[in-house]
Amino acid sequence: MAADGLITIESRYGPEETMNRFEAEVRARGMTVFAHIDHAAGAAAVGLPLRPTELLVFGNAKTGTPLLQSAQMLGIDLPLKALVWQDASGTAWLSYNDPAFLARRHGLDGADNTTVTAMAAALEAIASKVTTPP
Repeated sequence: MAADGLITIESRYGPEETMNRFEAEVRARGMTVFAHIDHAAGAAAVGLPLRPTELLVFGNAKTGTPLLQSAQMLGIDLPLKALVWQDASGTAWLSYNDPAFLARRHGLDGADNTTVTAMAAALEAIASKVTTPP
């Protein structure tokens, strides 16, 4: 299940609740939600089965723009994305790109990584909060 540069966390909630919690937390932290894509609904619309699979595209221009100014091709990976999906056994998972991996991918690993470190910490905090009961 591991993919290079991807962080995947098991959720103690179902896929719909995990995504709802994730989106609410992103908005509560002042980030912009650019898109919410329901891949399973798209599959159903063309008569194909797909377990729950939803993608949230989100970010903060104040945080992301300085990274883009340093490596403009990082725009292929920003804004950030989070995928909530359900495996064959019914377990819900939350996956997102590791900001440190993205920095390495775009040659920013030797630069001041304050922004990347803050981005990673925020994603980790959000992921933990939305996948684990209080």
